[in-house]
Amino acid sequence: MDYVNQFFFGIYPYIALAIFLLGSLIRFDREQYSWKSESTQVLHRGSLRWGSALFHIGVIGLLFGHAVGLLTPVWVWDTMGIAHSTKQIVAMAGGGVMGLICLVGITMLLVRRFTSDRLRRVTTFKDKIVLLWILATLLLGLGSIFTSFDHLDGETMVSLMRWAQHIVTFRGDAASYVAEAPIVFKLHLFMGMSLFVIFPFTRLVHVWSGFGALAYLGRAFQLVRPR
Repeated sequence: MDYVNQFFFGIYPYIALAIFLLGSLIRFDREQYSWKSESTQVLHRGSLRWGSALFHIGVIGLLFGHAVGLLTPVWVWDTMGIAHSTKQIVAMAGGGVMGLICLVGITMLLVRRFTSDRLRRVTTFKDKIVLLWILATLLLGLGSIFTSFDHLDGETMVSLMRWAQHIVTFRGDAASYVAEAPIVFKLHLFMGMSLFVIFPFTRLVHVWSGFGALAYLGRAFQLVRPR
């Protein structure tokens, strides 16, 4: 069992990260015409506007919250005088709100996609995998909130933080910090890491283009003169 835990939470994160980075680079180099979000607005607008907005707001909020919550060193929170239990409650509340927003959004998008004949015909197997994988990951994350009520001392939260921080700093003992974590947390971590594995092979690659668009904020204004 120790070997299984070490593989999935000590080795697999680096495999997922390598596939995520190298796969994205290779796809951009070899298949640039497939580098798009493949919008279906022309085929069926439906609840796209609200569903897409809520989904993206929720996802961005969750990603930002996970990054800050997991990667901020424990001593920073201790220095600010924030108790571990308090941080956990804030994380549960923030994650719950963003998670529900994301859940409403992705549900609207799923209903739109699977109730429209035109959209069903253009929905690929990869599209289904992405949507259902994100939904499962999201539901596990929301489910972990209920489990967290039984661990309000904050120790489970601290263990997850130490795991993430040891992973990003390439320390070999990372897996030991989640060895005793509840199964719902482990499943959520696995599903989340696996999103990075499927990322380069799906429409999710358009996320990179979103980051690239930020470069336009620093560009000079384009001067257009009439003839």
